[in-house]
This record gives sequence, C-alpha cells and structure tokens, in this order.
Amino acid sequence: MSSFSKVALLMAGLTLSACGSTGMLGLDDGPGPGSDTADYALGSVDDPSSVAHFQEAVGDRVLFAVDQSMLSEDAKLVLLAQANWLLENTAFTAVIEGHADEQGTREYNLALGARRASAVKEYLVSRGVAANRLRDISYGKERPIEVCSAEACYSQNRRAVTVLRADLSG
Repeated sequence: MSSFSKVALLMAGLTLSACGSTGMLGLDDGPGPGSDTADYALGSVDDPSSVAHFQEAVGDRVLFAVDQSMLSEDAKLVLLAQANWLLENTAFTAVIEGHADEQGTREYNLALGARRASAVKEYLVSRGVAANRLRDISYGKERPIEVCSAEACYSQNRRAVTVLRADLSG
C-alpha cells in the first residue's frame, strides 16, 4: 500500500470518527443539537454564542437623542451586555455603524454618525473589548431603517448598530 493510500485511509477514518456522538479522542463534546441536554438549535436565538442571540437577546443597536452622540443610561446597559458577549465570544469582531436621521446636511450627518460610532467603540473598549476587534464607520443619513418625516421615524434612525463578523483569521 502506498503512502498516499495510507494517508487517505487515515483521513477517511478520522472523518468518520468525527461524525459520532463523541469527539475524535473519545471525549464527550457536550450538549448539541439532538442531545437530551440541549435546549436550543445551534445558531438560533436561544444559542448564547450565535449572531441571532446577539441581535435579539443582547441587542445590536443603541439610540441617540437629536444631535447627540452621548450615550444614555439605556444605551450603556445594552453596550455592557454587548461587551460581555464579545468578551465571551472571541471568534467575532465587530463593525460599529453610526447613523443619523434625515434632518441636516449630508456632511453634518456623516460627522454625527462618526461621533456616535466612536462613542460606542470607546465604551466597548473601556469594558475590556480589544480595540483591534472593533472598527467604526459612519453612514450618516444614507441608510435609514424608517422613512418618513416624523419623530417616530427619526428616532429609529438616530442609532449605532454593532454588526458582528466572524474572525476567520485564527
């Protein structure tokens, strides 16, 4: 049997052993989908390490007052939860998007969005998240989630959103 055939046979065996209920070393990998102890599907909102959980349960956005980039107490609570999640889930990086409502000039709103994103980034860093895991960007008024000329819409557009990215480098 050639060396290539031996390596191929070994790889096939390792691949098949990984498909079982225990890991390659015979150790239990813990609860997972289909096990009696798992209460959630991987990647679902109930999976505490999923993006869906971050977005829905932790909260991926904070809102701001008119012409403000200062964090409210409610925003700080959401950001503290974000920081804790990011500290526990180190395989993710984040892009913090700063947004503004449609009032004001494009230039003013880009600058305001940048200040909002920066305020969020600074808060997350102050809570222990490594700065090299965070990037901030401003979209100003260019990406509204609500479109109308009323305060109900404006208030939803004055926001900073933390968008997760899987760190595929490590």
